[in-house]
Amino acid sequence: MFHLSKTHSIQYYESSFLSGCDFLTHAFCTRLGGISEEDYDSLNISFREGDLESRVLQNWNRLAMAFAVPLDNFLTLNQVHGDDIFVIKPYGDYLSADKTLDYDAMVTPRQNLAICIKTADCVPVLMVDRAQKIIAAVHAGWKSTAAGISAKVIRLLFERYNSDPQDLLIAIGPSIGPCCFEVDEEAAESFRAQEDCELFLSPGEKKKKWMVDLPEANRRQLINCGIHEDNIDLANLCTSCRQDLFFSHRGSGGITGRQLNFIMLKGEAPCRVMTIGDDYPRIQ
Repeated sequence: MFHLSKTHSIQYYESSFLSGCDFLTHAFCTRLGGISEEDYDSLNISFREGDLESRVLQNWNRLAMAFAVPLDNFLTLNQVHGDDIFVIKPYGDYLSADKTLDYDAMVTPRQNLAICIKTADCVPVLMVDRAQKIIAAVHAGWKSTAAGISAKVIRLLFERYNSDPQDLLIAIGPSIGPCCFEVDEEAAESFRAQEDCELFLSPGEKKKKWMVDLPEANRRQLINCGIHEDNIDLANLCTSCRQDLFFSHRGSGGITGRQLNFIMLKGEAPCRVMTIGDDYPRIQ
């Protein structure tokens, strides 16, 4: 079950499954609580969409303060709508100056690193192996979902970390719903090879148009990998229907911001955070 929470000005959703793990911090943020304006109102965290850089930076600082996570401890990807996975080792360097993070999923046992997914209709999937304390964050747009990215992450957890399916808890966050996600015949065809596709792919009202339930498509991938459905928490919140709460690329016509979804393994208390914003104290 998902429930709405608020800390400082930041409004976000939590999964009760993940909240039950006291060694985790996680959030599926809404668009509420920032300072951006107009199409990016208000907690836009993407520098790429046309928003003022100064406002985006202040939004990030508000997030850092609200969750007591240093700004440098948030890691984002250059999401490319593929199925590649960035595996982060528990200690030591994991980034190089000449490396672009062209991935759509991250897996790590590293503490105090908030692995982040940016969304504005795509499906954010957060996972944890509660026994071994390994986390994953997945950006599952339609192309990544069609490529089986959620299943691929599960297989990596099985093969690399010997994760037990019973120990995996998964939260599928707010995204565009089956009510609003219409695709053409070519896109629909990319899903037809997947098992149980009839459970998430249905004819649309228009000729040669199809409706895709992206959250359910990812849920079916997880179940078909051996994850029990009782271990999967589904938000059932459509970002296109609820533009009062979320950014929606399709619902807005393409000009909009991005909300943040993240998960982090707690470690030693992080250093204090410098923030900017009228309703936040400055910590020296």
